[in-house]
Amino acid sequence: MSARNPGMHLDLEWVSKVRVNTQAVLKRAQQIQGGKVAKKQWQAAWLLKAVTCIDLTTLAGDDTPSNVHRLCMKATQPIRHDLLKSMDMHDKGITTAAVCVYPSRVADAVKSLKAANSSLPVASVATGFPAGQTPLKTRLAEVQMAVEDGAVEIDIVINRTLALTGQWAALYDEIRQFREACADAHMKTILAVGELGTFTNVYKASLVSMMAGSDFIKTSTGKETVNATYPVAIVMVRAIRDYFLRTGYKVGFKPAGGIRTAQESVVWLTLMKEELGDEWLNPHLFRLGASSLLADIERQIYHYVTGRYPAYHELPMA
Repeated sequence: MSARNPGMHLDLEWVSKVRVNTQAVLKRAQQIQGGKVAKKQWQAAWLLKAVTCIDLTTLAGDDTPSNVHRLCMKATQPIRHDLLKSMDMHDKGITTAAVCVYPSRVADAVKSLKAANSSLPVASVATGFPAGQTPLKTRLAEVQMAVEDGAVEIDIVINRTLALTGQWAALYDEIRQFREACADAHMKTILAVGELGTFTNVYKASLVSMMAGSDFIKTSTGKETVNATYPVAIVMVRAIRDYFLRTGYKVGFKPAGGIRTAQESVVWLTLMKEELGDEWLNPHLFRLGASSLLADIERQIYHYVTGRYPAYHELPMA
C-alpha cells in the first residue's frame, strides 16, 4: 500500500464550508457511465488491471474455514493459468489485491495463504460491521483482535449517527482511536454512503475520516440498500483530491457493494483515471470490494481468449 496518511488536526472550519452541487455531480456521473468502452485486447488489459485491485471478499453468516480457504486459493490464482498463458501474462504474478473476511475468520485466511506460500494481505472488517452500533470498547477490541490474528488491513465502519447529527469532532475522535488500535495495519474507513442522506454529508464524512488518518475511504459495507454508486464516488474522490492538494497525502478509494460485472469494473477504473489520475490506478490507492465480480471478469477473459463464453462448470468460482 502507499505511504501512510498521518492525518491532521480536525479543521472544522473546512468541514463547515463544504457545499456539494448535486446537479453537477449527477451530470459528471452520467458522462463517466456513458463514456466509450475499450474493446478487445485493451478491454482485456483493463480487466486484468481490475483483478489486481479486487479485495476478494466473503462476509456471509455461513463462512467456514473451508470456504475461506477456497477464497484464498482463488485470490492467489484468480484467472485460470491456461487463459493467462495464452495472453502471455502467466508469469506476471497476477493475484487479487487482498482477501477480506470477518475478524473471526482472519486466522483461517492467514493460515491458508501461508500454506500456499502467498504474501497476499488479509483484510478484516471490524468495529461492529455492518451497522457500527456496538459499544466503542467492543469495536476497539475487535480491531485489536483482527490485527493480533494477522490482518494487515482493517475496514472499519463509522458511527452513522455522529455523521447524521453533525457531531464531527466526536466522529473524528472515534476514528482516531480506531487508527491507534490498527497499529501498523492500514485502515480503510467505510462511510456507508446509503445511510448518510446527502452528498454534502458524504463529503464531510470523507474529509473527517481522512483528517483522522484513514488510508482509504470506502463507500459501503455492501449490506445497505444503496451501495457504491458513481455520483457518490465522484463526491468522495473529489474530497480525496482536495485533501491531497491541501496536505500532500494520497488517500485511497474503495467502492464496494453491488459491483458484479466486468463492464462496471472498467467504468470504475475510468472514473479513477479521469478524476484522480494514473497514480491512483493501482491496488495501493484503489480497491474494488467484491465477491462475485471476479467470476464475470474471468468469463469475459475466457471469451476474449477462446471466442466463446464458458459453460458454468468450466470456470468454478471460489
